[in-house]
Amino acid sequence: MDVLSGKILIADDEPSIVDFLSYYLISKGHIVNTAFDGKEAILKSKEFQPDIILMDVNMPEKNGIDATREMRRIPGFEEIPIILLTALTSEEHEITGLKAGADDYIKKPVRPEILNARISSALRRMPKYKNQEQKITFDNFEINLTNFYVRVAGKKIVLVKKEFELLLLLASRPGRIFLRNEIIQHVWGTDVIIGDRTIDVHIRKIRLKLGIEVIKTVKGSGYKFELS
Repeated sequence: MDVLSGKILIADDEPSIVDFLSYYLISKGHIVNTAFDGKEAILKSKEFQPDIILMDVNMPEKNGIDATREMRRIPGFEEIPIILLTALTSEEHEITGLKAGADDYIKKPVRPEILNARISSALRRMPKYKNQEQKITFDNFEINLTNFYVRVAGKKIVLVKKEFELLLLLASRPGRIFLRNEIIQHVWGTDVIIGDRTIDVHIRKIRLKLGIEVIKTVKGSGYKFELS
C-alpha cells in the first residue's frame, strides 16, 4: 500500500466514476474535490489549489485536453501534475494529451491501485511532500501512514499489512458504516475471494493489539470506526 496522500481534484462527467474514485482516494487518505466538466475543473482548481488533477478527456463545456492547455497558462499551475483519464486507446490520443501538458495518461477502466500508485509517485516528486510524515490523529490515537504503525496513548503498536489497511479504511471516515463487501473490495481487492470469517479474524486481531474498542460492529451490516 502506497500511503502518501495529498489534495486531489477529480474531473469527469460520469457521476459513477467520480463517486467511485472519490471514495477510493479518500479511503487512502487523500483530500478530494470534484468537477463534472472542463470549465468547472478550471474554476475548482483555482479555488481548491490541488496537488494533483485527475481529468477525463471527453467532457462537456471544455474537454480535458483544452482544459489542460488552459491550466498550464495559469500562474502557479505550470508544475501541478495532471493525469488524464480516458477510454480512448490510440497512441495518437496519448501523445496529444502529453503535448497539451499532461504528466500522465491512464486508460479506462481505471484500476484504482494503479491510479493511487501513480498519484503517490507524482506526490513524491513534489518538494512539499519530500520527507513529510503522513498521519491521521484523533486525540491520543494516531495512525502513522508513513511508517505503518499505530500509536495509542503514546504506545506504539505495529499491525500486519492487511490489519493496517483495514483500520485505515475505517478511520478514513469516522462514524461511517462500511459494509463487508466494501471492506473486501478496498482491502483485498476484486481478484481475491475471501469469506466474512477473514474480516472477523482481522478485526479481532486489531482490537486485541490496540487494546481499545475503536472498531464497532454494526450487527447485520458491517463495521465503523468510532472513538468513545
